This record gives sequence, structure tokens and C-alpha cells, in this order.
Amino acid sequence: MSPLNITEDDLHAYVDGALAPARRAEIEAYLVLHPEDAERVRAYRAQNEALKALFNPVLVEPLPDHLHALTVQPVNPTVNRKKWPNLKSWSWQQMAAGILVASLGGVAGWLGHGQYQGGERMAQVVPLFRQAAVAHVVYSPDARRPVEVTADQEEALVKWLSKRLGTPVSPPKLGTLGYELVGGRLLPGNAGPVAQFMYQDATGQRLTMYVTTEYADRPETGFRFAREGEVNVFYWVDGKFGYALSANSAKGELAKVATAVYDQLEAKK
Repeated sequence: MSPLNITEDDLHAYVDGALAPARRAEIEAYLVLHPEDAERVRAYRAQNEALKALFNPVLVEPLPDHLHALTVQPVNPTVNRKKWPNLKSWSWQQMAAGILVASLGGVAGWLGHGQYQGGERMAQVVPLFRQAAVAHVVYSPDARRPVEVTADQEEALVKWLSKRLGTPVSPPKLGTLGYELVGGRLLPGNAGPVAQFMYQDATGQRLTMYVTTEYADRPETGFRFAREGEVNVFYWVDGKFGYALSANSAKGELAKVATAVYDQLEAKK
């Protein structure tokens, strides 16, 4: 990437504060001379902050007692050493790492506790509005590659996404509202592929439209509103489709866009 051999991993480590002071100073000097990479670093930081705002309320939620016990269980002194011949040679850091991995398994299970009720898996693991908000937070700040296929290849984008979703999908026209198509990408949903279309206004404010076909057996709904961190989301179910519009713009502004999108979709039926 540069005479200093600064890699993509170095940039992420720089953003995460995981570099030694000398290496950090090298990268800071490099970024002064390379504004494009400096912009990427700012985008990575924005993504980190947005994800923290989105998930911190869940991460600070207390563990139930039976899962908390997993994090404090002592190592069994009667462990079969024939199965662990090198146990004596382990450092305390290695043993701690092993315990941490086991504990995180319990923590991860707790973070996914909303996926299960009464021992049975719920049909919809992650709510539509949350899926859309997370996708918006991850991709909308990206200065380098916010989409997989750009708007100048819209015809190819529509064919590709329609083929992957198994049904025709296309981005609404939002130019009269000040939003132009940036492009789109394919994302994983709860049970299949999902399309994301991204728009941008003259100020650089981005808006994303999330389209999923996982709602064939769900009743239709009117507009619903949710707020995830700093992201506002309007979402609804129409036929087999679930739609969600996400942006950091005001609720009223996003409602106007959602109404325009709904009207266009209805006109195509």
C-alpha cells in the first residue's frame, strides 16, 4: 500500500488503538500525505461509533445467574491429565484465554436469547427494523466501497438482485426528494438473501432501503417506526416483501421518503 508497507490490517488496528506508539506515529504521518486513506479511517471510526451506539444497550444487559456462573467456574483440579499432557506447561495467559472462550460461548447465547422462546426457535430471529439498521450502520459510512454495484450499472444491479432474491426488485426513484441512487448490494438475511439499495443527497447524507422476501407468510402491515441508536427506521410488510428505510435524518423527513417509496411500489403492482 505504501513505502512504509502499511496494510489494511494496520489501518483497522490504528482505528482500534491496537498499535505500538512507534507504528501508530508512522501511520499518522502516512495519513497526512494520503487523504483518501485518511477518509477511510474516519469512515471506520464512524462505523465503530455507530455500532457501539446500536449494541451497547444489549452488551450492558446483565447475564442471568446460570450463565454468569460459567464465567466464574474454577478449573477442575481433577481434570484427566492424560488428555491434557501439556497442562503443566500452560501459562496463566493461555489458561485464561481458554476459560474466556468458554465463557463467551455462554455470553453469546445470552445475547441471542431473543431468538428462542419456550425452547422453540421463533420464526423471525432478528426483527426487520434491526436488520436494516445494522446494515445501514455498517455500510452507509463507507467512503471507499459503500455498495457492490454502482448506480451507473443500475440495469445489471436490478437483474443480479432480482435473480438472487428470486423475484423482481428495483430501486425507487427519489430524485424529486433530493436523493440519488448510489448503488446496491446483496446481504444475508435470517433465511435467505436480502437486497440493500443506497441513496445520497447533495450534502452526503445517506439513506438505505432494505428489501427482504422472508415475509411471504406474514400479514401485511402499515408503516411502523423504530429508532436504533442514531438510526431512524420506517418499515412495513407488503405481500411477500418486507421493506425498511433507514437514515440518520429526522423522523419527518424519512416519513416523506417512505411515503414516496410506498406509492411507487403500489403503482408497479
